[in-house]
Amino acid sequence: MSTPATTPDHGTALAVPGATTTRLRNGELRRMVAEQLAKDPTAALTPGTIARRLGKSSGAVGNALVTLEALGQARPVGTKPVSYRATDKTADAAKTATVAPRTPTAPASSAPTPPPAPTALVTRPVRRPNGQMYHPRKLSGLSDVTALRRLRAAGVSALMYGPPGTGKTSVVEAAFDDLITIQGDSDTVTDDFVGSYTQTPDGRYEFAYGPLVTAMREGRALFIDDATLIPPTVLAVVYPAMDGRRQIIIKSHKNEVVDAAPGFYVVAGHNPGVHGAVLTDALSSRFAAQIHVSTDYDLAVQLGIEPKAVRVARNLAARQGKGEIGWAPQLRELIAFNRIAAVLGTAAAAGNLVGIAPEEDREVVAETVRNVFGANVAPLSLGPQF
Repeated sequence: MSTPATTPDHGTALAVPGATTTRLRNGELRRMVAEQLAKDPTAALTPGTIARRLGKSSGAVGNALVTLEALGQARPVGTKPVSYRATDKTADAAKTATVAPRTPTAPASSAPTPPPAPTALVTRPVRRPNGQMYHPRKLSGLSDVTALRRLRAAGVSALMYGPPGTGKTSVVEAAFDDLITIQGDSDTVTDDFVGSYTQTPDGRYEFAYGPLVTAMREGRALFIDDATLIPPTVLAVVYPAMDGRRQIIIKSHKNEVVDAAPGFYVVAGHNPGVHGAVLTDALSSRFAAQIHVSTDYDLAVQLGIEPKAVRVARNLAARQGKGEIGWAPQLRELIAFNRIAAVLGTAAAAGNLVGIAPEEDREVVAETVRNVFGANVAPLSLGPQF
């Protein structure tokens, strides 16, 4: 049996007749993978099947499928083995690459690269990957979208912090159209960043690179959501990629060295006060720009949220600011209010605001809600049988 070849760019390549390790431009492999899915939208294809058709590494194909899934351009339909199927967006993804070509790396002996031109000011709504429009907010005389893009161009990593539901993820998704996201929690492990060995349909094992490696090689933005829930020893794998080294070593894969391409950028999210969230000195020092994100209640009004619900949220936020309570409804809860009201009625939606409040703040929340909506408001609860 022939021995698979290993290249720095593609990892372990399948031994496929006529296979080539020619470096593709950014996004081209993803387009090719999408094309395979789009040819038969009803078929469930594994990374190995697509890899054999394309003569590419199944690990690289697996990474492309993960990105397509995040963009809504592929959907997983099986786990043993992992398989994917086309969505209504796959055909469009098959037409053009989804990421702009990467700027070539300058030779070490060349003159220093001049700083990039300032990013244009963005003030109009920006479409997020889920189709929703994000309305930019002011940040130091710029829009937040513009500020984040300029911080990226300057190589200044940003930490977005604030209560859950205030829009940290929304602004990051709006700012970077090449974003790769890692959702952090206490169970996140190093493999979730760098990758791990996976079994191919023919029983062999290949290394499937993780989102950190993909972002580094393709010069993309990496968003570590809820970064402070990740164990510090795990999160440390990212630090060498963020500092002057811009390089990591994958110890579990032959000590492979991965260098960050131009454009690679790390932004993280932090929810202070959430149980288990710890902002260590090591993490804080890596993010020179730390940006507080709070709910824009004026935007809530513009979005058509029930004015009484916004009034309740403002009142509770004011009391929260004084330290009287620890919780107030954020934009996420206000959007949910409108959705519940449309189905169950305004009184039910108001009662739900009381029900979702933390137990230690529920009495104050209930009082505030009843002052605005009426004395009969109560948390949602099942009653007797019909």
